[in-house]
Amino acid sequence: MTTSAAALIWCFGIVIWTIIRLPHRRRAKRTAVVSDKKSLGEQLALSACIAGLVVIPAVHLVFKTFEFAEFTFYPVQGWIGALAMVTFLSMFHLSHKHLAKNWSVTLEIREGHKLVDTGVYSRIRHPMYTSFWLWGLAQALLIPNWIAGLAGVASVAWLYFSRIENEESLMREQFGADYDAYCSRTFRLVPKIF
Repeated sequence: MTTSAAALIWCFGIVIWTIIRLPHRRRAKRTAVVSDKKSLGEQLALSACIAGLVVIPAVHLVFKTFEFAEFTFYPVQGWIGALAMVTFLSMFHLSHKHLAKNWSVTLEIREGHKLVDTGVYSRIRHPMYTSFWLWGLAQALLIPNWIAGLAGVASVAWLYFSRIENEESLMREQFGADYDAYCSRTFRLVPKIF
């Protein structure tokens, strides 16, 4: 694999991500919000995530903005990055599919919100975050640049660590003991084996 092929895989991943997300975003706008934990910090983390996963790498790939920070690319890292991208997109799709009307881009409870513990959610409590970590990993492998490649991992870390406690608190407020029982059956980011 070449760096050009790796960059195309990254670009293709962004297009597929957009296609997966768009109908869910439209549907979410039509469903009333009952409660939320939105904050300026969350909005900043979401904006940083889009910057780190889309804007910074795209600007670099088009304009070679961070050419000084490039490192040696090995074909095997491109193949592993492609696998991480496919895994990210699969997990991202399944997360949206199983959440259905319960999905929201921000920390919100929507009208008719249910605790989803089936499908991919039966094994992982936050598969959407798992998918974003995989996206950051894919980007780091597909874009051999210390800034543009690693911007995704850094921005996902900011989003995840600034939101996870608030998100789980919101779910606990809404679903109480059912959410606690669900937490005991699942890990946040990886399947619970035992």
